[in-house]
Amino acid sequence: MSRGLLIVVSAPSGCGKGTILEQVRKRHEFYYSVSATTRAPREGEKDGVSYHFMTKEGFEKLVSDNGVLEYASYCDNYYGTPRGPVEEMLAAGKDVVLEIEVKGAMQVKEKCPEAVLIFILPPSVDTLRHRLNKRKTETEEVIEKRVAEAAGEIAQSVNYDYVVVNDDLDEAVENFLTVIKAEKMTVKRSHALIDKISEKGDNKL
Repeated sequence: MSRGLLIVVSAPSGCGKGTILEQVRKRHEFYYSVSATTRAPREGEKDGVSYHFMTKEGFEKLVSDNGVLEYASYCDNYYGTPRGPVEEMLAAGKDVVLEIEVKGAMQVKEKCPEAVLIFILPPSVDTLRHRLNKRKTETEEVIEKRVAEAAGEIAQSVNYDYVVVNDDLDEAVENFLTVIKAEKMTVKRSHALIDKISEKGDNKL
């Protein structure tokens, strides 16, 4: 059985990352990694579905035991990706998607060199600003702050393996799926197949 593909996806807010993944999931089965956090559950959130809710002590022990692929601290709470479920799914041949921010992605890249990193880009910064304004959920000041943060994140996309521009949704989804298909055909991920075909006795000319 071939090992699953670890796919790390990042994008600035407003780039449509969630929409792309939702469409990709309709055509390609993958395990969506559930993050762990030490913050309290909010109304309607379910443990193991929304997040793996943990105590601070439990999270810190997981970190010391090398049990997370990446983590960060935000507003006095930890957020991170537990290693166990991800490794279990990959070993079972399931593709795994981590939807995380840039800093976390770089941690995963260091710990898992085989991971495929995909960065979702907007067609332009102006388009991103327009999309954020269209939401009508944030003030102009907050939007400009997000746009400034996005510019810094976009600059980090050079550290990823692929970029997918979300101008046309259907095209972006197709390009995302193309990356997955291409990665599965690389020689480094096909050793088991090559060995099977070239087994002694099966390579007669």
